[in-house]
Amino acid sequence: MIKIITIIGARPQIIKAAAISRAVRTSFSDRIKEVIVHTGQHYDHNMSAVFFDELKIPKEDYNLNVGSASHAVQTAEIMRLLEPVLEEEKPQGVLVYGDTNSTLAAALTAAKMHIPVIHVEAGMRSFNKTMPEEINRICCDHVSTMLFSPTSTGTENLCREGFSENARAPYSINNPLVVHCGDVMYDNSIYFAAEAGQKSTILSDLNLTSGEFTLCTIHRESNTDDAQNLNSIFRALLHIAENNKQKIVIPMHPRTSKILPQQLQPELAERLERNYDIQIIEPVSFMDMIVLESECNLIITDSGGVQKESYFFKKPCVILRDETEWVELVEQGTAVIGGTDTESIIDAFNKLKSKNLNFPPLFGDGHAAEFICEQIYSALN
Repeated sequence: MIKIITIIGARPQIIKAAAISRAVRTSFSDRIKEVIVHTGQHYDHNMSAVFFDELKIPKEDYNLNVGSASHAVQTAEIMRLLEPVLEEEKPQGVLVYGDTNSTLAAALTAAKMHIPVIHVEAGMRSFNKTMPEEINRICCDHVSTMLFSPTSTGTENLCREGFSENARAPYSINNPLVVHCGDVMYDNSIYFAAEAGQKSTILSDLNLTSGEFTLCTIHRESNTDDAQNLNSIFRALLHIAENNKQKIVIPMHPRTSKILPQQLQPELAERLERNYDIQIIEPVSFMDMIVLESECNLIITDSGGVQKESYFFKKPCVILRDETEWVELVEQGTAVIGGTDTESIIDAFNKLKSKNLNFPPLFGDGHAAEFICEQIYSALN
């Protein structure tokens, strides 16, 4: 029996962790003991706790309760509080997901304590180091012992940075395992889609008709904290709603909700208030989000996770960034980079709404979590 510590802190990590926890519970309970540490990076109930209930994740064993802070303070606080947990638990590996401050802090702490770091969603690159997430990805990958990439592009990125797909055991920080494994988010989307359709009432609650609304999410710091970007995005959304008779549903991230009244120009705020086709709602549960993604006609987002989910549910996607780590979507033509310029966003929407799209399988077979658990056990046992 090996012990791994799973680090979660933000909504996407909780969702990804559900797939691994489910695989441990159903297929590896006699071989892997999982200890869950929640950093508290997302402390809003709708952004964190509700997902544990819906996704049937075991309650965390530790909660560091770091809350919101600057990047430096948040990262340092997680490291300070995590170190004694690792000293007490003495795990064989520390499992981290994605690209948040929780990911970086846990990876640095474990690596400096000579505990193997296992990075799920390794190798993703936007090639924009002004993004905090890009810094987190790169630093985490380069202190990891096991790197699981959801796409072939991810493994190619790692090989260009000096990693090798031909490493042989025993694995270490100097001889890491690099594996193309498929995407655990795809695992979850397949697993929960039927259940979400039965349990969620979000469409009737919002008086939405399947296929007749656009879903939009905005949460990136580069968009929420930049008044020009935020105003350009909302100007585009208003144009789309007004000129296409298009309903747009925006589950509002707490960061966006807090800053919007300060950043939005009065003229746009007034138009937004008058426009009943744009529905701004509270953050939604995972099940509700799956239903919104699967029943909308198009997705507009700056979220990496939602970009992928658009592909899982075969929906066109406008990306509210100047680049993406999920380049396969753009190459396939199912997603278009709209950036933060009003006209570019509108053009991307118009291009996608009238296009016939193909969605070949890019993210595995829905069993990435089981494969990852097998690899972890084999490497650390």
